[in-house]
Amino acid sequence: MPRRLLAIAAVAALTFTFAACDAGGDGPVTEPPQQVGTSDGGGAAPSDGSGAAPSDGGGDDDQTVAAADIPAPDPADYSGMDKHTADGATQAFRYYIAVSMWAHQTGETELLDSLQSNDCESCDEFNKDVPLLVEHGEYWSPFTITDVGSKIHESDNFDHEIGYYFTIGPHTRPSDTFSSRFKVDEIQYITVGGMTWSSDHWTTKGVDAEWGEDAFS
Repeated sequence: MPRRLLAIAAVAALTFTFAACDAGGDGPVTEPPQQVGTSDGGGAAPSDGSGAAPSDGGGDDDQTVAAADIPAPDPADYSGMDKHTADGATQAFRYYIAVSMWAHQTGETELLDSLQSNDCESCDEFNKDVPLLVEHGEYWSPFTITDVGSKIHESDNFDHEIGYYFTIGPHTRPSDTFSSRFKVDEIQYITVGGMTWSSDHWTTKGVDAEWGEDAFS
């Protein structure tokens, strides 16, 4: 289990802070979420948790999964993400997470890079498995993404800090040595994004996350 940066009380209340960084920097560096995978490219479920993206539920343990030929998450599924509002920041962070997961299935990073600041070290840490997947030509299999909830927090360091709960369904992934594949059960995620408005769009400038089978407890 990777290290956890969020206090238990903060997790329970979905209250997140980036106290370690200033207005011009990114969030605290965290280990990349090794449970991160990707949806089928249709975007995350509606923010009220009433739906989920379709999934094949994974594949055989020893089957190599090459980059899937799927479209990127559709911005239309994140209505208002182009608005300079708190809800717009929420939708933009949900879109960022969906694109991050899509990158873990396809190896495509150009879109992901365009959604985060150039100096966001925690963003790079969050997604640092992608280059390894590309190098080995093996990726996460498709799975369901289900929204659980979100919360908007004011911030001294960013325009908004967006807390976002979601789960990912069963799937397969390569081992650390890429010598085999293994099945992963449903994983719960609690994430936070430090969001800043840049001219005409939201930019992710910090990411922190906690995940596991009981992250919500």
